[in-house]
Amino acid sequence: MLRSRTTTPDHAHDDHGDHGDHGDHGDHDRGLQFDLSTLVNRRRSLALLGGAGLVSLAACLPEGSSDSTTTTTSASGGGATTTTGSGTSCSAIPEETAGPYPGDGSNGVNVLSQSGVVRSDIRSSFGSSTTTATGSAFEIVLKVLDTSNSCNPLVGAAVYLWHANIDGKYSMYSQGVTNENYLRGVQETDSNGEVHFTSIFPGCYDGRWPHLHFEVYPSVAKAVAAGNKLRTSQMAMPQDVCQQVYATSGYSQSITNLSRVSLKTDNVFSDGYSLQLGTMTGSVGDDLRATLAVPV
Repeated sequence: MLRSRTTTPDHAHDDHGDHGDHGDHGDHDRGLQFDLSTLVNRRRSLALLGGAGLVSLAACLPEGSSDSTTTTTSASGGGATTTTGSGTSCSAIPEETAGPYPGDGSNGVNVLSQSGVVRSDIRSSFGSSTTTATGSAFEIVLKVLDTSNSCNPLVGAAVYLWHANIDGKYSMYSQGVTNENYLRGVQETDSNGEVHFTSIFPGCYDGRWPHLHFEVYPSVAKAVAAGNKLRTSQMAMPQDVCQQVYATSGYSQSITNLSRVSLKTDNVFSDGYSLQLGTMTGSVGDDLRATLAVPV
């Protein structure tokens, strides 16, 4: 079930306990009542599936794991994942707030209407600036699946992805980077339903667990027009990889900020994150890659 899209800021959902660079947008969200309502509605949806243990129901399993329908119990107990004959099982990834810095025209500036936004390498700004965001390089792979078609790859769809820089700032919004549009890009899904973005590992800013934002559209044409959005969600970074990256040059403030938050206390991921936690391969500085299945 698709929840109604939230275009309001997410920093009680995204910058809870915000740092100074977001101070110009203190009105980033609709307030505590709205945040609580959003979380309650999401938990209610999970409850209808049989409780939080059924979070694993939406997990997408590798094809070929089974030729028959099977049921397995989740690690947290009490939940089950049903695998189809094709070896795939999934339901839609949770809908999340786009946050206060979407850059899709819903909160001020709009990068989607700018020539050059359709690209795979999002490390540099385009247009009037060519500044490259510094930080530890890594690849982001999102595999978009069609829940209405046996979770087959959704070919020809589009993903708009954006995230914070090494200092936890968002281009186009945060002080000092308002003239930049780096770490934002649109890409069309390939024959496997995948998009591949080359970027830098996001910094951890005060009040939020390290994460990426993304929106899924039916096509590139719909994406650049910010129309007919299929899903807005977020991807969480695994803790061990965060700690390894933040031990490298430039991420010192992220170490402190990471120590103040956890996936269980984060205002977006606290009600369940198994469907949104990236799978990491490679190593820091050597083909580090984050992969996530995105059923819509």
